[in-house]
Amino acid sequence: MIDKRTSIGVTILTIIMTFMEMTALPAVLFCNIQIRDIEPIYFSLMINFIFAFALCYVCRKTIIKEWNFGLQFQNILIGLKRYGIPSLVATLIVAVAFCIGLSPFNNKPTIYRVIVEGVVYYIGVAIMEEIYLRGLLQNIIEKWFGKRDNATLYAVIISSALFGFGHIFGALGQPILTIICKAVWATALGVYFGAVYVKTRNLWIPIILHFVVDLCGIPFCFSKSNQYPTIGLVFCLIMYLLLGIYGIYIIHKNKDNFCPIYKH
Repeated sequence: MIDKRTSIGVTILTIIMTFMEMTALPAVLFCNIQIRDIEPIYFSLMINFIFAFALCYVCRKTIIKEWNFGLQFQNILIGLKRYGIPSLVATLIVAVAFCIGLSPFNNKPTIYRVIVEGVVYYIGVAIMEEIYLRGLLQNIIEKWFGKRDNATLYAVIISSALFGFGHIFGALGQPILTIICKAVWATALGVYFGAVYVKTRNLWIPIILHFVVDLCGIPFCFSKSNQYPTIGLVFCLIMYLLLGIYGIYIIHKNKDNFCPIYKH
């Protein structure tokens, strides 16, 4: 068990990191880097990720020393082989749907923009969101439920619902149907990532899976549109709901074999 000080520290750190990702503060106040055709906001967001990681590191070394995120490197490949194939299939299908829906492509980005906006940025997103959603929030919720029946399931569902709710703000300005769909499929993805995490207690695995899923957004680099094409919206909803269902299956299958929350 962890002490009250650690619990409070984890809760506060979760709130701060959530705020930093959703607002891009403080980096957005002073960062305005322009390189080739890369949108400046991406540099602000990525610099903010660095600030958040630094804050998390300092807290880990001081006020939450007893907390373990599960950032060990053992058995990563085993976990990916066991639980990662569905996310890879879903990503390929959704990426193809986006390519079809956005074609003919009307933008010719530089390779720098594709790398930064389509790859590097999503590495930061995956690490950031999995640290505060699974490594912090989901774990602290599970601790709050203690030894109650289905404590793990409740923690996964609650953290996933908050994950879905957070995507509403990122979708503002989109059609209402798109906003609803994004909230639903983000919740489903949260269930999938959360289930893989509680099954392995290795945070690198959902981080990598999260990054893989986000790669489906690369086709948007080649389009001037920021609207989801109908076919992309439909396939995102279908594939990510299926991943969520798979997550529930993971949770209920041999749930007595879950790794203890503070084992590592």
